[in-house]
Amino acid sequence: MTLTAQDRARRIKIILFDVDGVLTDGTIWLVPAPNPASSSADTQSHLSKHEGQVGFGVHSATMMEAKGYSAHDGTAISLARLGGMKCGVITKRVSETVATRARDLKLEFVYMGQAFKMQAVREIMAKEGVTLEEIAYVGDDVIDLPVMRECGFAVAVANARQQVKAAAHYITPNAGGYGAGRDAVEFILEAKGLLQKTIDEYIDERNPISPAMDIGKGSD
Repeated sequence: MTLTAQDRARRIKIILFDVDGVLTDGTIWLVPAPNPASSSADTQSHLSKHEGQVGFGVHSATMMEAKGYSAHDGTAISLARLGGMKCGVITKRVSETVATRARDLKLEFVYMGQAFKMQAVREIMAKEGVTLEEIAYVGDDVIDLPVMRECGFAVAVANARQQVKAAAHYITPNAGGYGAGRDAVEFILEAKGLLQKTIDEYIDERNPISPAMDIGKGSD
């Protein structure tokens, strides 16, 4: 029997996301880290000594990584949790911004430095006692294909590579970093018949454990 996307979504217990291009728009900002030992005057003095030279004689600086995340996706994690699901990220990069965002959202699974993402998926399956059919994965690039070809519900974001879209059971209306994660979560909750219920619980001021009350700690 051929399963519909809704059939697949109804079975999901765990939702896993790639980060770059899915929870972000794929842009990685590299900005100079604050260095109290240096000053703009020092930099200008250095540049003036090397004026006209190729590369301007600029010495290397310590850089830090910055990413932008959608607040809509943050709320999606809270809705998924109210719907009885767990969420996590699996990414090839190792980034403090990912670790910080994961802590804010209280993600149950955080795997960084994962070039072969199925290894992380197998570990999660063993830990949680779930099957591949009960796992959803949201991806955008070819590194995500091994998981998407095996998991129960494969989701491609709107900005995904064509090969990734071809492997997906569902393609989000929005691009990564612009609410694609929310699209995926709401599709799953709708398939389970839980979307309105979780929204009502999220905004209910009488609910003392509503994620909306946890300001700055996991819901946006």
